[in-house]
Amino acid sequence: MAISLRTVHTAYLDPAELRAARALLDEAFGGDYDDEEWEHGLGGLHVLVSDDRGLAAHGSVVMRRARYRKHWLRVGYVEGVGVRPDVRRQGFGGRVMAEIERIVEGAYDFGALSASDQGIALYRARGWQLWSGRLCALGPHGEVRLRGEEDCTFVRPAAAGPLDPKHKLVFDWRDGDVL
Repeated sequence: MAISLRTVHTAYLDPAELRAARALLDEAFGGDYDDEEWEHGLGGLHVLVSDDRGLAAHGSVVMRRARYRKHWLRVGYVEGVGVRPDVRRQGFGGRVMAEIERIVEGAYDFGALSASDQGIALYRARGWQLWSGRLCALGPHGEVRLRGEEDCTFVRPAAAGPLDPKHKLVFDWRDGDVL
């Protein structure tokens, strides 16, 4: 079986490739992947793993900003990591994450993601750490606490070094689920 990995910006994916990635994520999440989640993963780099049957796995990393202490940091935010059901547990998710981690470590102050229950084991095994501090977003009316995200947001140190959870992370605002 021939397996290929491709990293490409959203701007260089043609409409058929975008439809294939969206269809894969719909299938990987059992139909529980909405338009806002899809939108959050656009505008950055996509990691695509293909096999003889076509697209087998996908993930993307987009730039976000988060205030930590008194500084705004560049965050490589991971979105849309999914593997086609027939090839799960064969290393495709690990291939996607290895490339995403390379990107995060080379271009961002730290990485972050909001994990599904199914993804937690993969992220923990790869060294991502559950953020134990407060999470907030800077909304249209000021800072908003994101209690619902505090039990599923993982971080990965990069250029900024380790982050101390005694200090909160305040993410930039976006439509839909902020994180």
